[in-house]
Formats: sequence, structure tokens, C-alpha cells
Amino acid sequence: MQAEYHQLKVLLAMKYTFWTLLLCAGTILGLSVGYRQAMGLFLTPMTIELGVGRESFALAMGLMNLVWGLGAPIAGGIADKYGAGRVAAAGGILYAAGLLIMMMTDSGTELIIGGTLIGLGLSGSGFTVVLGTVGRLVAAEERSRALGIASVGGSLGQFLAVPFTYSLISGFGWMLALGILAATALLIVPLAAGLRSAAPVPEAGQAQSLGEAFREACGIPSFWLLNLGFLVCGFHLAFVAVHLPAFLADKGFEPWLGTTALTLVGLANIAGVYFCGYLGGLFSKKLVLSLLYLARALIFFLFIVIPITEVTVLVFSVAIGLLWLGTLPLTSGLVGAIFGTRYMSMLFGIVFLGHQIGAFLGSWLAGRVFDAVGSYDMIWWFCVLLGGMSAALHIFIIERPIKASAAAA
Repeated sequence: MQAEYHQLKVLLAMKYTFWTLLLCAGTILGLSVGYRQAMGLFLTPMTIELGVGRESFALAMGLMNLVWGLGAPIAGGIADKYGAGRVAAAGGILYAAGLLIMMMTDSGTELIIGGTLIGLGLSGSGFTVVLGTVGRLVAAEERSRALGIASVGGSLGQFLAVPFTYSLISGFGWMLALGILAATALLIVPLAAGLRSAAPVPEAGQAQSLGEAFREACGIPSFWLLNLGFLVCGFHLAFVAVHLPAFLADKGFEPWLGTTALTLVGLANIAGVYFCGYLGGLFSKKLVLSLLYLARALIFFLFIVIPITEVTVLVFSVAIGLLWLGTLPLTSGLVGAIFGTRYMSMLFGIVFLGHQIGAFLGSWLAGRVFDAVGSYDMIWWFCVLLGGMSAALHIFIIERPIKASAAAA
């Protein structure tokens, strides 16, 4: 009887740890990725009041994405060695500091400093560290479900952060809104305690070093095709998230439409992430990705050739939202399928850097083009072109383990 009682206590403790981990991981992603999704709402009021061009704000957001990508593999490595809790807590502090500097800005330079600090904060509290920790701490049979639940937390954050931020800007102005976001971003610090973990144990019989795995991946064309394809994803996401509200305002629509559009993107993304991951388990991941990018190109094309109304904006938001972060489980799954899981975090971190380079270009280049010609039309057509290009690139990826490919050769 005592032994059964002890087993029950152990089982309950494991369940408590499991759900505590997922609650903390999902909430951290909801705060960090969610607030990043809402930053585009600040473009119009800040640039008007500060008297700066849209390029200055877009450059700050572009650097935020670029620094996030550059720091993600480094933050992941530190988390593997010293524990994810400390890294996530530091990320929350840097995130809040970046928002505070943006709140106090009166020039484009301070915008850039704030965006850079937010990017560093995302490196520690974003996908690489948080999902890597969940995958490491959860049993293999629970891993897929756990990653899905944590990712849904991030998607819910994107859905809720946009109307929350809009209500703050409407009620208190952009400056105080940034201060409130900074205060709530500090919630990441105590939540990071739920991510405390030890470094992963090396797999039995694993003789390959991290450097050898990196050099091997760099010699595989499929690795660079993944990087280029994911770069297109980052370009699409950053352009829409940062510039869609301003684009709609330029067309004469009320501010509520831009907020509603980004909110619907976040809502549809919840279903899209799950559905794309499910399809990736049934069919070839590279084929699903290719069709996803082709669908994006078609959606962008229809949006710019059909007269823009409130209805078409809302339909576009739902459609693009269904394909928003569906690339994450498919692209990371391809990395694992081709290169194995031993160094998956590092290799996916590098692929994610490609995504963030695209995000930098999508944010900054759109602002630069708008300041030069007064229109986003060129960027919309570029999104169509890039979507078709990425769809073609994924066709040439060899979707089988490196060792199997070598044996076949």
C-alpha cells in the first residue's frame, strides 16, 4: 500500500512538473512573441509625433529581428550549458529595457537601440531557448504534444497582444503603452523559473562533435535551400506585421481595421500551426512547405489585384494567418529528418537566422521603399515573387537522412 502511494505521489509530481513547464513556456512565448507581433501598431503614431520617416522605425524593427536571429544560436548554447531559466530571465530583462528606451525616445537612434535590446531579449525568451528546453525535458512519447501545446501558447499571445496593445495606445497614448508593455514583459523573469534544466546528456554512440555537424551541414545543398526558403518566410511575416496597419491607414481605413487584421492573423495562426504540423506528419514535409509558400504567393497576388475593402482585408488576414507560423514545425522537422536530433537546436538556430535576415529585410526595405516612392506596391509584388521562388526551392530538397543519402550516392 505504501509503495502504491509513493508511485502515485511520483506520478502526480511528474504531471505537475509537465504542466508547470508547459504553462511557463507557453506564457513566456505568448509575452515575447506576442508583443513583437504588436509593434507595428506603434509605427504611425510614433513617426508622426517624433517627426521621423518610416524607415527609422522600420530599421529599428528590422534590427530587432536580425539581432534575434544572430543571438538565438548563442542563447541556445548558453542555455544548454548553464540552464534555460537564467537565459530566459535575462531575455525578459533585456526585452523590458528595450521597450523602456523606445518609450523615452525622441530620435531614430534611440529607436534603433530599443529595437536591438528587444531582439536580444527575444534571443533568450523566444522559440530557440523555450522550445528547445521543452523538447529536452519531456519524454520522447510526449514531446510532439508538448511542443504543440507550448507553440499554441505563443500563438495565443500573438492573438491577444494586438488588441491589448491597441487598447493601451488608444487609451493612454503610445508612450505610456510602451511603459505598460515593459512592465508586463518583466513577468518573463519569474516565469523563467519553470524552465530550469540541466544540460542534455549526449546520445549513446554519438561520436560527431558540434563543429563536425556544422561543417557537414554546410556541405549539404539542402541545408542552404532550407535557409533561403525560411528567409522568404521571415520577409513575409515582418513586412505584414510591421507595415500592414500603416498600409491600411494610407488607404483611408480607420485604425481598428489594422488592429483587427493583425488579431485575426494571430487567431488563424493557432489553427494553422497545428494543421501544418499535422500535414507534415502525413505527407512529405518539403512538399507541404512548397505548397504553403505557393499558397502565400497566391494570397498576396489576389490581395493586391482585387480592390481593397474591409472584407478583403479581413479575408486576407485569416488566409495569411493560417500559413503564418505553419512553417515552424515543418522546417524544424525537416532539419531533424535530414540531420538528426543530436544537434538539431544549433542547426535549426542557424536556419532560423536565415528567417530573421529575411525579417530584417522585410521590415527595413519596406520602410525604405515607402519613404522613397510613397507606396508599398513594389514590396507587395516582391512578396508574390519571393513566395513562388521559395516554393520552387523546396522541391529540390532531399528529404532523407544524410547517412542514407551518402549510402545511396
